[in-house]
Amino acid sequence: MNIHPKSATLSIPETGAIPEHIAIIMDGNGRWAQSRYLPRVEGHRRGAEVVRKILIACKDRGVKHLTLFAFSSENWRRPPSEVALLMKLFKVMLEREVSKMHAAGIRFRVIGDLSRFEESMVKMIHDSEQLTAENTELTLTIAANYGGRWDILQAMRTLALERPECMTQVQEEDLRPYLCMADAPEPDLFIRTGGEQRLSNFLLWQLAYTEYYFTETLWPAFDGEELDKAIESYQKAISIQPDEAYAHNNLGNALKEQDLDEAAIESYRKAISIQPDLVDAHYNLGTALHKQGQLEASTA
Repeated sequence: MNIHPKSATLSIPETGAIPEHIAIIMDGNGRWAQSRYLPRVEGHRRGAEVVRKILIACKDRGVKHLTLFAFSSENWRRPPSEVALLMKLFKVMLEREVSKMHAAGIRFRVIGDLSRFEESMVKMIHDSEQLTAENTELTLTIAANYGGRWDILQAMRTLALERPECMTQVQEEDLRPYLCMADAPEPDLFIRTGGEQRLSNFLLWQLAYTEYYFTETLWPAFDGEELDKAIESYQKAISIQPDEAYAHNNLGNALKEQDLDEAAIESYRKAISIQPDLVDAHYNLGTALHKQGQLEASTA
């Protein structure tokens, strides 16, 4: 497995106008169904359909990684009939959707403790992962029987077995390769539908510096328009960070003082991964803050 080289706690993460990695807790299937006097299972079926639509929407918008919390390690506590339906929906997705993903250049993978799944399902998961392993358009990661605490614990156990000599002084760079998402960038944007505002044991390590977006919209009603609202919230958050304004002010000043041509400015824009109209916006904001003597105080 290739280990992604960057960690938000070890270096300042690069940000672009479109989040490279979106992670979603898909909450509200049961409530959506009950509000329509339907059985909860209908909410899960509708939710599965929305997954397909949001996957396409993310691909169309240039998102490279989409991670969905499909089944937590705590979900085994649900009624057996509901758990059975969720397993059936997962199996149907593997049977019907993976070939379509492969044709669209989408990589499919599953993270979590697969030991509680039937052998036939585990084989389907591994076959699907192998089939799509070389695809690069987008990576869809399904978290199934996953928990953030479990992820950290299994990483520690594996590290202890493979590198016992470092256990007395474990560093982040020692542990990170053993986490489930080690080969992916940390999420830029976390979305939770359904009104709850908590992580529910999802990607506890990886979401340390992620932008959070909570919406009252229930997952079966989530669509491309709702996705755009989440992305707009992310864009606003990264566009007015004081330290980013400071950095852009300094870089913008350097460029303008050198009277560089448009090609050089375009190269600068790409280097900091923002849209053209935001270059001047950051420059103007940083200059205004600097003149008012507020910038140093706001970044202290």
